[in-house]
Amino acid sequence: MTYDLFIGDRTFSSWSLRGWLMLEKFNLPYKAHMVGLYSGTMADELATLAPAKLVPVLRTPEGTVIGETLAMAETLAERHPEAGLWPDGAAARATARWLCAAMTSGFTALRGACPMQLQHVNKGFVVTEAVQADLDRIETLWTHAMRNADLRGQWLFGRYSLADVFYAPVAARIIGYDLPVSEAARRYCEIAISDPAFKTWRAEGLKTTYDPFPYDMGTETAPWPGDEPR
Repeated sequence: MTYDLFIGDRTFSSWSLRGWLMLEKFNLPYKAHMVGLYSGTMADELATLAPAKLVPVLRTPEGTVIGETLAMAETLAERHPEAGLWPDGAAARATARWLCAAMTSGFTALRGACPMQLQHVNKGFVVTEAVQADLDRIETLWTHAMRNADLRGQWLFGRYSLADVFYAPVAARIIGYDLPVSEAARRYCEIAISDPAFKTWRAEGLKTTYDPFPYDMGTETAPWPGDEPR
């Protein structure tokens, strides 16, 4: 029983990262298929998965096609309750669903101004009031989650859950644009990008080079954490 996951470029596709993490981190069997997000071939490559138009797209072993990461998450959690995709406890699960829904529908200023890129750190990025408001709101939600979690671990709800899947690209943005957050929030972001699965995803993405680089912000850049010369 193997899922088919259709994803875009790993260095840039934040939604694809979410889809991949919810399979990879919970040891669900899958095969990943790359589609041409930047080459202009995506529409043709997704034609057999209609009405899906964007990545990621999940196809179940039975052939059901599922778009939108929140729908994918709920489907996988329903099909694999033993995998523990949601936190333990009704209150924690409800809160985690809230955080994931907030991610899919909000933070448009942050997402628009800071496209996910995993190649380097942009230094000197100018943070607008709207982006700062999104960062403040994210910190409020993270703090709420951690205060109400059974803190047996280092993640938003103690152990790794779908909430951490959904906020992994946010952590990457905070690191990748050197955004101003509290010490606690930065520590969480550093944990997220140091996770072995995240590092595997990034390493695969860096095998592809781009000229010109899609998201050149015109700022000074620094090495991604861990890439510094030794």
